[in-house]
Amino acid sequence: MTSLLVRPQQPDEHGKVLEVTPETAGWKHVGFRVHRLEKGQRFESHTGSREHCLVLLTGRANVASGEQHWQDIGERMDVFEKIPPYSVYLPDGVSYSLEALTDLEVAVCSAPGHGNHEARLIGPDDVKRATRGSGSNTRHIQDILPETEPADSLLVVEVYTPSGNWSSYPPHKHDVDDLPYESILEETYYHRLNPSQGFAFQRVYTDDRSLDEAMAVENGDCVMVPRGYHPAGVPHGYELYYLNVMAGPKREWKFRNDPAHEWILTS
Repeated sequence: MTSLLVRPQQPDEHGKVLEVTPETAGWKHVGFRVHRLEKGQRFESHTGSREHCLVLLTGRANVASGEQHWQDIGERMDVFEKIPPYSVYLPDGVSYSLEALTDLEVAVCSAPGHGNHEARLIGPDDVKRATRGSGSNTRHIQDILPETEPADSLLVVEVYTPSGNWSSYPPHKHDVDDLPYESILEETYYHRLNPSQGFAFQRVYTDDRSLDEAMAVENGDCVMVPRGYHPAGVPHGYELYYLNVMAGPKREWKFRNDPAHEWILTS
């Protein structure tokens, strides 16, 4: 077991199967957890000092916060349907509740909030889609909460990596305050595999190799990226999905490629 790899556990009373907090991760910004709820199950919580983005990975739900209610939201029953999800943005300092109308998997993404934005629904039509790379470096993006949309700290995105392909590649990093060239962002990768018995690989390493961990990730695992480069690859026969959550002192995604591998972009 590596220190950067978090595996799911049996659900607790609120359906929580996985959690990363700033305290457990040893960093300052990103929080991430996953709940798997049975139909009819519900939980209530409070955002505290952190803004939240609730991403309905699979299933349908009712979500409420204060006077706002979002009824019967959610569409996809499997992340590999590849349709954009429904999500709910919540500012810091509010209570909320969630009720599962079907079996439900929801990701709770959080980062420091400053009360600058209202709660809102992020529907599939609000999610920008794109394809990056070429050949075996092709991957497909669904931007749930990019820096062009209102939030205090959070950046949230889904990525689909086809069978045999690489993602977050060439290896890149965002751990130095050197804007406009590079920003500091902590990051989590929540991995899903299709078929589910598959596995993928992710490496997290720094230039001086003071951090250098290579992990075999399975369905439902989470990888923490406190710093360094962090490419991921999936073997032939399996597709890789991951949900990325990023946050740092400034809400800008600027990265630097590993100079040893940047030649790939011009080959």
